[in-house]
Parts: sequence; C-alpha cells; structure tokens
Amino acid sequence: MAKFMLILRENPATFASLSPDDLQAIIQEYSAWAQKLGMEGRMAGGEKLRDEGGRHLTARSGSLVAIDGPYAEAKEVIGGFFIIEAADYADAEALATDCPHVKYGVVEIRQVDNIDG
Repeated sequence: MAKFMLILRENPATFASLSPDDLQAIIQEYSAWAQKLGMEGRMAGGEKLRDEGGRHLTARSGSLVAIDGPYAEAKEVIGGFFIIEAADYADAEALATDCPHVKYGVVEIRQVDNIDG
C-alpha cells in the first residue's frame, strides 16, 4: 500500500457562519469517517490546522524572509490534512469520496513519495 495525503482546501468563510451545534455535528462526521478508515487500517494520520496564524518562508535576494499567513481574506486555505493508505490513486479517490470535506471544500489527493526507496 502507498501513502496518500488528502489536502483539505476550503473557503475560510464556509465554517465561520455556522453555529456551535452545526460545527460539532460536522466534527462528528469527520471523526466517524477517520475512525472507520482507522479500523480498516487505512488511516495513517491527520490533523485540522489552526484557522489563524501560520507563516510563509521564502528566499528573497539571498535572505530568508518570513511573512505572516495565511490571510483571513484568502479565498482558499488549507484547513487540514489526512494521510491514508491506498493501493493507487483510484483507491485513494474512492476512500476520499466519503470524506466529509467534499461537501465543504476541495480534497486534493497527492501520493507521498517514498524517498528512502
């Protein structure tokens, strides 16, 4: 089995207007989905990223520059990620189809490159 990262992209405004009860219900959806994959031995990890903060680090004119980000006014941010185990992209896509995030944003699927061989 190969590892695949599910990158959860979303509009920051999507969840901002929800009530605490609605947010709790959505969290339960994610938790149930992750637990199901965990019981199948397909979940390798994952986390929600904090809504505020973050830094972009880049080289400019030979110096490293740290810039605050992501920005609240951004139209799309990475809200979290999962690492799953799947046979191939088709299998990873089939697993991601049931991920609750597809209702709220975009799920980008990327295979993790095993640089150790």
